[in-house]
Amino acid sequence: MKFIPWSRVKSWQCLGCGDCCRYTVQLSVKDWVNITRTYGYGMAIQSIGGFYIRKTVDGLCPFLIKSRHRSFCSIQHMKPIACEIWPFKILIEPKYGKPNEAYFKIRNQEFYIYVNPNCHGIVWGKPNAAFINQILTEFINIRLGLQKKQHYSTSK
Repeated sequence: MKFIPWSRVKSWQCLGCGDCCRYTVQLSVKDWVNITRTYGYGMAIQSIGGFYIRKTVDGLCPFLIKSRHRSFCSIQHMKPIACEIWPFKILIEPKYGKPNEAYFKIRNQEFYIYVNPNCHGIVWGKPNAAFINQILTEFINIRLGLQKKQHYSTSK
């Protein structure tokens, strides 16, 4: 997977397509505790790299609910941090190259932000103000634990 620097994204919006629920979700320890305490140990697997949500036989997240034209997370109230900030990776060091394009500074904190280019909600181009000031800022706040409720970074 080749991640792209955030600075190439004009805007982003969750379309509720559910395609993100096909990716492997690494859980934080807190996410793992919440999910296994509520839904049982069978909902997660442990690997050398950490804890992960166990996929269904068709390769989807077991918490995905598909409706006619939309998909929903059935554990919105305890959605893992990796899912909350998908399709973005918010890091403190550049991991996927192009550090100048991935660099983002907010409140005297420095980040390197990348995006999974397979997300259908991405509009490529020069970032607009709403993307930077609302969406990207919300993703960072969620990643840092400063905000839990999603306004701009989830489907409507």
